[in-house]
Amino acid sequence: MTEFPPFRPRLPWLGGDLQTLRNYLRARPADLAAWPGRRLKLALADGSGDRLAAMLHRPEAPDGRPLAVLIHGLTGCEDSSYIRASAGHLLGRGYPVLRLNLRGAGPSGPLCRLRYHAGRSGDLRDALAGLERLAPDLFADGLLLVGYSLGANMLLKFLAEHGGDFPLRAAAAVSAPIDPKAAQLRLMAPRNAPYHRYLLARMKAETLAGAALSPAERRAVAQARSVYEFDDGFVAPAGGFADAEDYYRRCSAGRFLAAVAVPTLVVHARDDPWIPAAAYDAVDWRANPRLVPLLPAAGGHVGFHGRGASAAWHDRCIGRFFDHVLA
Repeated sequence: MTEFPPFRPRLPWLGGDLQTLRNYLRARPADLAAWPGRRLKLALADGSGDRLAAMLHRPEAPDGRPLAVLIHGLTGCEDSSYIRASAGHLLGRGYPVLRLNLRGAGPSGPLCRLRYHAGRSGDLRDALAGLERLAPDLFADGLLLVGYSLGANMLLKFLAEHGGDFPLRAAAAVSAPIDPKAAQLRLMAPRNAPYHRYLLARMKAETLAGAALSPAERRAVAQARSVYEFDDGFVAPAGGFADAEDYYRRCSAGRFLAAVAVPTLVVHARDDPWIPAAAYDAVDWRANPRLVPLLPAAGGHVGFHGRGASAAWHDRCIGRFFDHVLA
């Protein structure tokens, strides 16, 4: 088993809120100029005509390491600070990296009519299948998958449903809302009102700017006064769910963990202000030895800004985990 360094918060970022907010207050996008990117557009197979934009980077001296595919979270994209930081860290360790934009997010926006959500694991399946057709050499050494927040929930669901369809070597999920209903309730708690207002505004702006919406959908998005109303009035009907409760239940990664057959590191901080740790405590981790839970007391939401290294703690742990599995 891989030995992971203990997480010790970097001053002055103490507590889950400051660890989370540092991504926004002190974000310095990692410089990836040393690894020039190649733009790819990956077709989806549902007849929508939608395509996912991705950016491919290769290390200067490839040494047969698998391709690492990075999947962003809610209102994120390939240029989210945590995605760029992880890409730089893995490229520096010799891994080729693909920064994937989910349906309607970032550079995928102009290429899509429909929108991503927490359960669109079929989009990841289609994107990887399209990537294999476009550049089969990228699959020669296998694949590594890393998901963050909402993208991590999608990833865990994908591993259970489609993991056997691809040459996956290992995966990692960071700050996944494995119980979306619990995450919705936590985000709408009074103490999280500033987070809730910020995320809802970003969700609405992203959706109204990029998607081909009907007048009814546009009204539902514009009139939503909460994340729950956004999910109930727009996400659920657009995704074929009966309502928000049905969406949360059917897309909960917690329901799929037992079926994950790929070595997978699951990282979550107990002081995450958005996602309750109780969902992780309810998992019988011993029931599936392929899952490796890493649940420190601190770290915030996709934070993990620790002492002693410039790279985020979760990136260092993911690198160690991948190296161990591949060895």
